[in-house]
Amino acid sequence: MLRETPSAPSDDRAPGDGLVRAGAIVFIVGAVATLVTVAPLFLGTDPFPTVAYLVSMLMGVGFLVAGAGVFRSIAVQRRRARAVQAATGQPR
Repeated sequence: MLRETPSAPSDDRAPGDGLVRAGAIVFIVGAVATLVTVAPLFLGTDPFPTVAYLVSMLMGVGFLVAGAGVFRSIAVQRRRARAVQAATGQPR
């Protein structure tokens, strides 16, 4: 039986998607670490060692990695658009 709508290709990832996903995971790890390091302030317990505060810095690193992925995706899309314009002879 023929389907009217063809199935989408299974690998339709754009360049930069991997960086965005990795950045999101690193960001989440950093966010959880930040919540854990702030918890002793509210619970009145001893603060965590310095390493815990350094792990919370992953939140910013994840944000930067995800941003790099977005910029990579933008650059590839712009290159493709310019190639299409050049192939069709349209002015910029």
